[in-house]
Formats: sequence, C-alpha cells, structure tokens
Amino acid sequence: MKPMVNPDNLAESRNSEELFMSTTLAMKSSQSQASVANEILVRSNWTHEEVKDVFQTPLLDLIYRAATVHRQFHDPKNVQQCTLLSIKTGACSEDCSYCPQSARYDTPVAPEPLMNIEAVKMAAKIAKDAGSTRFCMGAAWREVKDNEAFEQVLTMVKEVAALKMEVCCTLGMLTPEQAVKLKEAGLDAYNHNLDTGEQYYDQIITTRTYQDRLNTIKNVRAAGITVCCGGIIGMGESENDRIDLIHTLATLPEHPESVPVNALVPVEGTPLADQPVVSIWEMLRMIATARITMPKARVRLSAGRVRMSVAEQAMCFLAGANSIFTGEKLLTTANPDFDDDKNMLDLLGLNQGA
Repeated sequence: MKPMVNPDNLAESRNSEELFMSTTLAMKSSQSQASVANEILVRSNWTHEEVKDVFQTPLLDLIYRAATVHRQFHDPKNVQQCTLLSIKTGACSEDCSYCPQSARYDTPVAPEPLMNIEAVKMAAKIAKDAGSTRFCMGAAWREVKDNEAFEQVLTMVKEVAALKMEVCCTLGMLTPEQAVKLKEAGLDAYNHNLDTGEQYYDQIITTRTYQDRLNTIKNVRAAGITVCCGGIIGMGESENDRIDLIHTLATLPEHPESVPVNALVPVEGTPLADQPVVSIWEMLRMIATARITMPKARVRLSAGRVRMSVAEQAMCFLAGANSIFTGEKLLTTANPDFDDDKNMLDLLGLNQGA
C-alpha cells in the first residue's frame, strides 16, 4: 500500500518550493543589478559638468556617497602603506614652483648623488618590516637618460622586487623603450603626477608641457606597468582647476590604479613658499570626488598628512582614501613615521592592506 499523502502537507511543500524559487530569483536579480551598477560606476566618459556636480555636492552628502562607493569596490578596513625614498636628490633642471629640489631655487634641500644599491635595498627592507607593501624610488630628473645611472636604477628595481614588495618609481619622463626596460626589471607601478588642471599648469611649470606628462603615462601603460597619477592642491589654483585635474584623470582610457592627493607643503625659497595651508575640508572634497569618479583606484593620502590630526585622517579614510605614504620623509618633506602610523591604524581598526 502506498502511504497516504496529506493534502495540507503537499500544499505546504509546494508553497515552500515556490518561496525558495522566488527568493533565489530575487537574489539573482539583485546580484545582476549590482553587477550592472558596478559597470555603470566604472566609466571613463565623465563630462566636465558631471565631475563639477560631484565636486560641488554638499560635503557630508559627498562623503557619504564616496564612502558607499568605496565599500562597493574595496574592503574599507584595508589601508595600503607605501614608502617613498629619494634615491637622487636635488639639482633638478625643472622649474616646478612647488619643488625644493629645483636647481633654480635657493632652498634648504642640498643636492645628493644617486644612492648606492645596497643602501636602497636596506631602506626597502626596513620599510617592509614596518608594514609597507609598496616601495617607491624617486629621482630628481627631468627625464630618464640611457646611461649608467639608469642601469643602476634597473638593478635597484630587481633587488626590491626580490623582497616581494610592489616596486614603484618616479624618475621623470620616460620613452617607450625605457618603460619596457623597467617592466622587464620587475617594476609594478610608475608615478607621474599631472600636478594640476591643464589650464593652470603653465602657472606652475614651464619646462615641460602637460602633453609631455600624458605621453609618459601612455608609455608606462603600453609597457604593462600600472599608473600612479594624481596632483597637488593649494598652489593658488581655482576650484575649476581642481575639477579639471580630476576630469582629466577620470577620462583617461584606463583610470590610474593609484591616485595620490597631495596638499602643498610650502618650502622656503620656492615661489609658492607663502601659500596658505590647505584645509582638511578641501582635502576631503578632492578625495571623495576622486573616489566616486575612479572607484577602483587606490586613493592615496600623500603630502601634507603630517599636519593632519588622527581625526582628520580618519575623515579622509571615510571619504575613500585607502593608501598612505609612511616613513619619516616623503622625498624631502616631513611625513609621519612608521610607529605613529601603526598606532593610528590600530586605533581606527584599520588593517595594513596589500
């Protein structure tokens, strides 16, 4: 005899099955919508007016929106620590108005020759032990020359890569061939900032053009090296110049993987020595707009951080910053040291993300 089936149990089973199916379909629909949202958010066709609208959003609403985008694309607890070392200091032929390494200005920065390879390797080991996962080497050159110094830098890149760290360089303008050599040596990223918007650029630098900078970024990208590219605020530029900068970055064919946001550190002897200090509110607006327009990028809280309180830096992390330069110097200017940053990250419950 077949067991009798209770009609009520059968109906309940069918209802449960229908509920399961409808829930599954709803979840799939939600996941599909989230996928579409991701595709919509990551775009390189921002209009200037759209970037302006984002930038001019009331500040607390802007930070909330940026924090939401940040959490969609990143683990908000992870903050990458990077260390930047000046491997060749001063005596630069450029006339960048903000830079104490220019040979044209009488500044406290004394020229120093290219460091030896063992000293650079030791600095990288110290940085790694302190928690840095990216090590960047900067040389005060207008452009890379195909000479013995460049060969030494290639060896430095190989040595730092062997430590299992991300390796970054900022050496000035690059040819396509030089970019390929750096890639072959193990370079992961290349920093080449646009500094400011194109319309204001010649008020800050006259010894190379905006297009020169864009060409180097193109050469780096073509070699398969990731791009680190941002700018500086507080150089006398207008709000529109800041919007121009973000618009240029956000409409590159591929967004930079890293976007440093720097606040000018005025240095005695440079043309910008008397510029007023950038406020935290200005930094927050730049960071949040960069996060919204370039959601997958690491937005790096860079120069000027030494003047910020822990509370102010916490607001920057909330607005979408997820990387910092750490170590006592940022090229030639002061920067929080490793211990201070460790204490801050511990206090805020942030991990030292890769």
